Amino acid sequence: MKLLWFSWKDITNPHAGGAEDVTHNILKRFASEGNDVLLITASYKEAEDVSKIDGYRVVRVGGRWTVYIKAWLLFRRKYRDWPDVVVEECNTIPFFTNLYADKKRIAVFYQLCREIWFYQMFWPLSQIGYWLEPLYLSLLKKEKIVTISKSSKADLVKYGFHDSNIEIMRLGISIERAHASNTRRKYSEPTLLSLGAFRPMKRTLDIVKAFEIAKTDIPSLKLVMAGDNQGEYGNQVKAHLSTSPYKTDISCLGRIEEKEKMELMGKSHLIAVTSVKEGWGLIVTEAASQGTPAVGYDVDGLRDSIHNGRTGLLSKENTPAKLAQVIVELLQDEKKLMLYSRNAWESSLENTYDSAFRDFKSALNPVLQD
Repeated sequence: MKLLWFSWKDITNPHAGGAEDVTHNILKRFASEGNDVLLITASYKEAEDVSKIDGYRVVRVGGRWTVYIKAWLLFRRKYRDWPDVVVEECNTIPFFTNLYADKKRIAVFYQLCREIWFYQMFWPLSQIGYWLEPLYLSLLKKEKIVTISKSSKADLVKYGFHDSNIEIMRLGISIERAHASNTRRKYSEPTLLSLGAFRPMKRTLDIVKAFEIAKTDIPSLKLVMAGDNQGEYGNQVKAHLSTSPYKTDISCLGRIEEKEKMELMGKSHLIAVTSVKEGWGLIVTEAASQGTPAVGYDVDGLRDSIHNGRTGLLSKENTPAKLAQVIVELLQDEKKLMLYSRNAWESSLENTYDSAFRDFKSALNPVLQD
């Protein structure tokens, strides 16, 4: 089989994240089965125009915003007749391969933006993006779709996609899963973890405020924050930290390496996640693999990755005060915390790259046979 995959980033991109990890692991598994696999993606500073990664080829054209038009031009010039199947990865902006690739096709949605536009983009582009998204999605309504959660599937159905055309794929995780016997290696004092870039759509400041409220009930509580903390919003969070009455109990580490990330997830008692919206919430599953339950807001994606009342708790309202309540509830009940820790670790066993690959192949096979 000749498989051509379109994506806006590849695994070598400096800004690659969880979605790129999953895509990479699917592509290399297709290549290992003897398939001819090509990824067309955006370039970046000092990137090679053409390279080979784990058995599949990568061609890089354009940048973050120009890759869509340049990928189309490249396809029309060189690959129009080559593939047996085209896979289009949709991350905010689709490639609209249905308009020019007269081949068997399938699209992958890791999440829709919707309200994220209002957190990550300035006015009036936020309004334009919000109202344009359902319009351009309507052009893809008849495509076969793979997505990563029930929430994302419900989003797509809401905007006119056919339920029967949408399959859900489990996500794999890149970090090494802790051995079951090592999931109790926690800090001596109760510790809440915030992990990920300081971004408006992540609502990082809400985690700080929830910690401050919870601190009144648990005086020994500590907060560890790791992730890129630069930019306007990062400065806003750091300014708040500098004036917090509990600033001596807050560690703000900035970017960290993978090994330190695993250690933090393993030794913290809880991870807090307060995003506006997620496709799944991969950091929840990564923390679960180290035996750390999650507390978070009841939003798309997080209500999928956090099994409320089993592997973590969702707040009844998406406010720091309500999040603080569930933090206190879990940390003050050692028996429940240990149960959730074990449940979280066991649930993470379902999320492997092999399971993601099997799910994707299961969705792709009917397309190939059609």
